[in-house]
Amino acid sequence: MIQQELVSVGQYLAQRLEAIAVKHIFGVVGDYVLNLMDILLDSPIELITTCNELNAGYAADAYARLNRVGALCVTYNVGGLSLVNAVAGAYAELVPLVIISGAPSTSQREQKLLLHHAAGDYNLQLSIFEKITVAAVRITSPTQAARQIDLTIATCLRERRPVYIEIPSDIVTQPCPLTEELDLPQAPVFDRQALTEAVEEAVNLLEQSQRPIILAGVELHRYSMAQQLSLLLEQTGYPFATTLLGKSILSEMHPQFIGSYAGALSQDYVRQRVETADCILCLGAFMSDINLGGFTAQLPEIRLINANSDKVKIKHHFYYPVSLADFMAGLTAKLQPKKPQSLEIKPAKDSFSGTFEIEPKQKLTNARFYKRINHFIYELEGDSLVIAETGDALIATIDLVLYGSTEYIGQALYTSIGYSVPACLGAALAAPQRRPIVFVGDGAFQMTCQELSSIIKHQLNPIIFLINNEGYAIERAIHDGVYNDIQPWQYHLLPQVFSKRKLGEPNQVPSFKSDVWSCQVETEGELEQALEKAKMNQDSLLFIEVKLDRYDCSVGVQRLGKALKASK
Repeated sequence: MIQQELVSVGQYLAQRLEAIAVKHIFGVVGDYVLNLMDILLDSPIELITTCNELNAGYAADAYARLNRVGALCVTYNVGGLSLVNAVAGAYAELVPLVIISGAPSTSQREQKLLLHHAAGDYNLQLSIFEKITVAAVRITSPTQAARQIDLTIATCLRERRPVYIEIPSDIVTQPCPLTEELDLPQAPVFDRQALTEAVEEAVNLLEQSQRPIILAGVELHRYSMAQQLSLLLEQTGYPFATTLLGKSILSEMHPQFIGSYAGALSQDYVRQRVETADCILCLGAFMSDINLGGFTAQLPEIRLINANSDKVKIKHHFYYPVSLADFMAGLTAKLQPKKPQSLEIKPAKDSFSGTFEIEPKQKLTNARFYKRINHFIYELEGDSLVIAETGDALIATIDLVLYGSTEYIGQALYTSIGYSVPACLGAALAAPQRRPIVFVGDGAFQMTCQELSSIIKHQLNPIIFLINNEGYAIERAIHDGVYNDIQPWQYHLLPQVFSKRKLGEPNQVPSFKSDVWSCQVETEGELEQALEKAKMNQDSLLFIEVKLDRYDCSVGVQRLGKALKASK
């Protein structure tokens, strides 16, 4: 509830962010935004300053995936334009962010002064953000500020995509008159007749099928439809797989979950079961190249029911506008359960039926590392949060079967390298009860590694696996060249650079929550010692550098490389 006493424009904005459950806001200071940052410091919202604006964007993106909305505060041009890549990724992947930028004062703008951070056109930043947000406004009058702020934030929540609010420095502290009632945008109006016909056609196809399957995608995450999916599965008994962006929408211990599907990147059984289904009910998925394994997926339209947030496509029939939630509810009400024995369900959780036999002196390989990690996540028996970096880590984690309510974050559509470490910062603050487990390649780490210092500053406790194969493994698989090689670092020593405390010795238990512990591992035995240390030290950051051969990558990446080469 917004307080009704007279407040400034900046205070009103802070109150609105607080009202939509934003508890942390990420950003970098700058003179055009100083007054607003002072206001944020006086509010219940915690200001998290990062090493640069791009990292702030990645952190806010991951925060929003778990908190349902995130926020950023940066200065004009040098701040805002540094943020653009992260916002474009959030726009592509349906991540709701409120981006706030300071700007020159109204008088400076009217006089057209040549100012620092300016690039000649005062509208430049606003014009750019108009392309990668669903609403972009500049507040030009305090009398209209409340309406503009409310309309913009409402659009962010409704569309599940970023919005942009630019505030001249002199307007931040001016009184913000409140109207008696704000006319917020109405919820989308859906066509009930189109919904009825879509449900009827889908039910007819599914009831006639012998081996149907559900493929769950990212929109089920973004529109909070896990419960609707659970009810549909309970009613029908159908097996389900997820796309990479849809991974962890439900517990992967679910008896009907068979694994993650991404065309040729998938395990053989998952690919065979999805592609031989006589009816594929695809819910909220993006048909992107990575989700479809470099377009190696075989999902013929004749067998596909493809439902997204506002439309349904069945074979060659389009139904629009139709609510995905209403469509799923209609199916749940009308579909009859099928006998489990006829559906050929091999639950992904059965992969834990065997034990992992460690070969202590054996050199680590990509395949053995991720197989051991899958058992390690299971052994933790807690609420974890897996964050996979773009590249080999993203592909290799497709087949991880996540224990319990463990969640998964991976930028599987926009695939911006360098996402995971700053994302770890945002995710850990959004869900402090979950321990982040980060998989990041050495090339990606070099892009945004400085945010490790912010993770240490806020005394967070992730387990970070730095996969060191001396370059860009996924690029080597697609097209090799010397440009895929990078300058080698002693990665496991970097936490000491960023930490004020002495790094924990290999056999020493950290004595303070803010302590960090790191090591380099090359054998299965060394990895096992590091994993035991991670399990013992729940409150400390553990940084484990995993040394692999330079051409050792996941089977999925090998397949993706072949698929992309063949498509050229």
